[in-house]
Amino acid sequence: QVQLVESGGGLVQPGESLKLSCTAADTKTQSIFDSFTMTWYRQAPGTDRELVAKISERGDITYLDSVKNRFSISRDNAKTTAYLQMNHLESGDTGVYYCNADLGRLARVGTWGQGTQVTVSS
Repeated sequence: QVQLVESGGGLVQPGESLKLSCTAADTKTQSIFDSFTMTWYRQAPGTDRELVAKISERGDITYLDSVKNRFSISRDNAKTTAYLQMNHLESGDTGVYYCNADLGRLARVGTWGQGTQVTVSS
């Protein structure tokens, strides 16, 4: 199983920033981390989980339209960690953020963790 652990969430005011981390949790996941497309999802109460950003093993990046120019996804394969830098946060960004991984044509091969809560409120 692919195991990933999210961290970095918190309570911030609108306009502030947070940086989330997603780290491979075991040696098996670490050993193939550089082959993954890393993905960040979020889920607000009463809504479906949505894909926020992804970065391929080659560094190709896509974003949800509503976060473009505010969020930045990156990865450090040496640290087997992916990041989501979130700037100019808005109340609509509130939710639980999860990371996962795609491997080739297989989507979401990771076990869903508890995620990390992001709350944007004044």
